Amino acid sequence: MAEEEYRVESDTIGPVKIPKDALWGPQTERSRNNFPTGELMPLAIIRAFLHLKKAAAESNVAVGDEPKDKGEAIEEAIDQLLAMDDADLRKDFPLHVLQTGSGTQSNMNVNEVVANLANKLHPGLNILPNDDVNRGQSSNDTFPTAMNITAVEALDKLEPAVQHLIDELKVKEKKYWKTVKVGRTHLQDAVPVTFGQEVSGYMSALKHDLGYIQQLKPTLYDLAIGGTATGTGLNAAPGMTEKIGAKLSKVYGHDFRVDNNKFWGMAHHTGLDVVHGALKTLAADVFKIAQDIRYLASGPRAGYNELNIPANEPGSSIMPGKVNPTQAEAVTMAAARVFGNDTTITFACSQGQFEFNVYKTIIIATFLDTCKILTGTITGFADKMIHGLTVNEARMDELLENSLMTVTALSPHIGYHDAAKIAQAADKAGSTLKEAALKSGKVTEAQYDEWMDFMKMTNIDNCKQED
Repeated sequence: MAEEEYRVESDTIGPVKIPKDALWGPQTERSRNNFPTGELMPLAIIRAFLHLKKAAAESNVAVGDEPKDKGEAIEEAIDQLLAMDDADLRKDFPLHVLQTGSGTQSNMNVNEVVANLANKLHPGLNILPNDDVNRGQSSNDTFPTAMNITAVEALDKLEPAVQHLIDELKVKEKKYWKTVKVGRTHLQDAVPVTFGQEVSGYMSALKHDLGYIQQLKPTLYDLAIGGTATGTGLNAAPGMTEKIGAKLSKVYGHDFRVDNNKFWGMAHHTGLDVVHGALKTLAADVFKIAQDIRYLASGPRAGYNELNIPANEPGSSIMPGKVNPTQAEAVTMAAARVFGNDTTITFACSQGQFEFNVYKTIIIATFLDTCKILTGTITGFADKMIHGLTVNEARMDELLENSLMTVTALSPHIGYHDAAKIAQAADKAGSTLKEAALKSGKVTEAQYDEWMDFMKMTNIDNCKQED
């Protein structure tokens, strides 16, 4: 940088050249140069930090540990930052996820930006990043606090997306509740089901997944704030932590808790690990559903062709008229990413040595990635595939009429072994099941027509639609 393009500030290591107009300070600049690789720290983390720093300033003033004029200046600076859109906010927060695993440099990035902006707004107060903005705090308790807050926020966005997919499937379940088709187990023909029954299974899986997430989410309400450096709470003023917890609960609309074990909160990230396990389970179920849909829609001439999927874009650059299940592909790729993310989080959460875990930044970045890609692809899958999905009843009828496993309806009347012989004979001769049954002499045509009731075989009257 040319001399006129930078200013020089010092930290405990020595002088640092910083871009002249940058709001950050020397510790941010060191990190910016030392760790230039990978994704940027999510702005959701930065905004959570800002809310936390504001709550800390208010609380420190309230308990008499921070001068009122400094506390109010910090709050004013933070309010200006929070009012910025993401593009403007990013200019002041340039650090990457792959930095120190404690997130110390991002904590200091926030402290430096807030302090410098507050000093611009109120010259003469001499607000310091460590002594004032970070008062009663440590990166070791603020970063895990921001982690849990942003994770809860991300789940707040994911849950409606899952419910939306359930709602779209509900429409199909109701519409096709009595549309009979071939059931399949082990990838082989089985007894009939209705498409509505099939969809009800998808809905139930997603409802269970949503329930698991909602049941587990409260473990993220336990915040590490108040533990300071090692969990002992050194240098935190009495009463400060409780006030911060109350203020954050009001900001986010969740009942965050601070009366927990801080040694656990800083060295373990149990909540994030267990909740991500539920997200992985959701991804597995969504993968299965999307896989079923794209298989049943395969064709149209050389596949199952039981379902018609919306044509959202041309499917091939060389084959005219081709339609591909692209929304299914997107959501299954997202699921594959989530499976990998779960491995990353599980390993990272195991790396809590003594009083601290030093994989914090990758844990929360990975967790947020999972929530973001699931929220987006599940919404797209619901809106651009399930919403426009229809059934090809003629094809379903054709496959059902040609199925051999409907012979199961004869089994109670003529016995399992004789029924099996009929199915095997039909398969060998390439005949219909009815032809083989009549040829066996075990069944009359009247009996066959009476017993071979496909709808009755679905036991539909005893099956309840998913609410």
